[in-house]
Amino acid sequence: MGTVQKIALAITIIGALNWGVAGIFRFDVVAQMAGGTAEPLARFVYLLIGISGLINLGILFDYQRNRHDIQVHSPKEV
Repeated sequence: MGTVQKIALAITIIGALNWGVAGIFRFDVVAQMAGGTAEPLARFVYLLIGISGLINLGILFDYQRNRHDIQVHSPKEV
């Protein structure tokens, strides 16, 4: 996993935690810090989280591709 994917994964996790807090407590941390959901800073953070999620799709597809590359060998006959 490259540096960009690690950063994207961290941002995605932070975004998921924000939405978890928003869903449980009806409190949007990003909107609170930016002054509202329609503010340019909040929209930028939401966009950054969305792009990070798209980047993380690559992790899923890498996992699926690598899972099919595993070869099982039968034990040698004696």
